[in-house]
Amino acid sequence: MLHKTKGIVLHTLPYNDRYIIINMYTEIFGRTSYMISNTHGKRSKVSRALLQPLSILEMEVEHLNNRDLQRIKEAGTACTFTQLQCNPYKNATTLFLSEVLYRVIQEKEANQPLFNYLYRSIRWLDALEEGIGNFHLTFLIQLSAYLGIHPNGNSFRSGYFFDLLNGIFTEKAPEHNYYLNEEDSMVFERLLRIRFENMALYAFSRQERTHILRHIIQYYKLHLSDFPEIKSLAVMQSLFD
Repeated sequence: MLHKTKGIVLHTLPYNDRYIIINMYTEIFGRTSYMISNTHGKRSKVSRALLQPLSILEMEVEHLNNRDLQRIKEAGTACTFTQLQCNPYKNATTLFLSEVLYRVIQEKEANQPLFNYLYRSIRWLDALEEGIGNFHLTFLIQLSAYLGIHPNGNSFRSGYFFDLLNGIFTEKAPEHNYYLNEEDSMVFERLLRIRFENMALYAFSRQERTHILRHIIQYYKLHLSDFPEIKSLAVMQSLFD
């Protein structure tokens, strides 16, 4: 049976000389893997130019619940981007965020609020003119809400510690080692108030931005099982330093 759905490219992997596997987050099937022919030109049903990280496709697909690899009958772009690939900062950001999403999104079922968030965020990044250095930080902290692990910012008070393990601010340092000191906790609380609409107004120092990203990744590791090392993390840290 054929279905029409939008899909966001997370990862591509050569299967052999003839095929490519595309991991996507789709609007109606959640995370799905598709196998396409590794051909070029008119014979290819999916142009290789459409397979860039975080590309958003409009697709007609064949979907069978008992099959691990689905098939794409037709595909075209759902959004035409102007800067994601040519702007080095935005390009590095898409590589980093697509790797994170590939690791954290595993559900093979629809989640319309999550899909809408990703769709809106990617389009926002392409059009963004100010505050790009804060985009990946804002994206990750807001993504945590859709993953069910968003920190409790209401518990913050000046001089409190952020408990990474329990996702709350506490008056006293926790007995375990997974917490931020008072200074880093204050910076982290500022992050919880950021939105795409106002992130250009938030100025973080090089050290603060580096620490924030490291803390977010640590928070993800503590709250998501089997969260691996992110290979593109070093690139992001060096690029926005």
